[in-house]
Amino acid sequence: MTDHHDISRMQPKKDIAFREFVMLCACLMAMNALSIDPMLPALPDIGRDLSVPHPNDRQLIISVYFMGLGVGSLLFGVLSDRFGRKRVLGSAMALFILSSIACAGAHSFAAMLVGRASAGFFAGASRVITVGIVRDRFRGDAMARVMSLIFAVFMLIPVMAPTFGQAILWIAHWRWIFWALAILATLILLWMGMRLPETLLPENRLRMSAGSIFRTVGTIVRTRASIGYMLASGVVMSGLIGFILSVQQIFFDIFAAQKIFPFAFAAIAGSMGIGSLLNSRLVSRFGARRLSQTALLCLVSINVVHLTVILAGFETIVSFMVLQSATMMTVAFTASNFSAISMEPFAKGAGVASSFQAFLTTAVSSTLGSLIGQAFNGTTLPLTLGLAVFGSISFLIVAWAERGKLFTRPHHGGLRDPEFEPLH
Repeated sequence: MTDHHDISRMQPKKDIAFREFVMLCACLMAMNALSIDPMLPALPDIGRDLSVPHPNDRQLIISVYFMGLGVGSLLFGVLSDRFGRKRVLGSAMALFILSSIACAGAHSFAAMLVGRASAGFFAGASRVITVGIVRDRFRGDAMARVMSLIFAVFMLIPVMAPTFGQAILWIAHWRWIFWALAILATLILLWMGMRLPETLLPENRLRMSAGSIFRTVGTIVRTRASIGYMLASGVVMSGLIGFILSVQQIFFDIFAAQKIFPFAFAAIAGSMGIGSLLNSRLVSRFGARRLSQTALLCLVSINVVHLTVILAGFETIVSFMVLQSATMMTVAFTASNFSAISMEPFAKGAGVASSFQAFLTTAVSSTLGSLIGQAFNGTTLPLTLGLAVFGSISFLIVAWAERGKLFTRPHHGGLRDPEFEPLH
């Protein structure tokens, strides 16, 4: 078992304090939430100005972003394993900013979709490289706890983002949402450039060859826990994608609650932040596997109850918000834990592994989530049914990954870092 002194010896001499490290990583990962949630209230206006005929087609503004994110995720982790985390991430963020500016100036739906797909592609770097940066320093339950802290801070962004987007709509055109996104991304890029040291140790850099990439991918595919938890993560996260794609229509078309939408979305998203914070407190005690597997069962149970409410004709905005908030809290317990479990074997090749993880989970979740979004029929039934079904499938995949041995905690448990003192 490695103590805190051993961990600190692995850090660069010039380093960033732990709390700032968590905040910066959260902001880097939040670039995706910043690219999605603020424009949810603006989708009707964007659709009208860009002549989008069918309401469900407006979802493509979100869907193509996720598709670009999946493809980009496959590339940037590989590059960061060869050239270092900071250089690759900085370059991709600069191109993300340019793509956001292109969206701000788009005058056709096709141009908007191209800009959104490009923005998603380059945003893939912030997602996978941030996970690689964390894996450079932690593993196992320690990584799960750090990721939970990052997610807890990160979730402040989607809580505030729709309100931020709505506030822009009150005083300016929807195009200013993209301009604001470009400005915020520029500030995060400057912060990273000035404060974050390179975290990839020279001895852990990989030569960028097809052989090294295929060896790492081969290890993932042969490691039942890694591939299993990656697939399970993608399946369960499809419910979250389905929620994001459907939520504007649910509040606008079903409940006629346009005015409270940003605040209702903030309440539901805030439950994910609470879940991430609770997970960061509990994971050291109970382990990432036990917590995430229990959360999956809770997710399925909550949505079976929700289906009963809908089919009995008792669905209201209150029942939807309460049960959806409970669902999102369980999702928070799966996200960071599944990521940490699947990444545990990879000290070398963390970037390649993170890329493959992000690509696979995004490809699965965006495909299945789009099915939920496109099935929107003026009720909350497609979303709730999707959450229950995909949650059940995810649990079965986890059971396969663990060879049926569920709710246990491996003895190795990963690195311990109980105090989480500032890194040195």
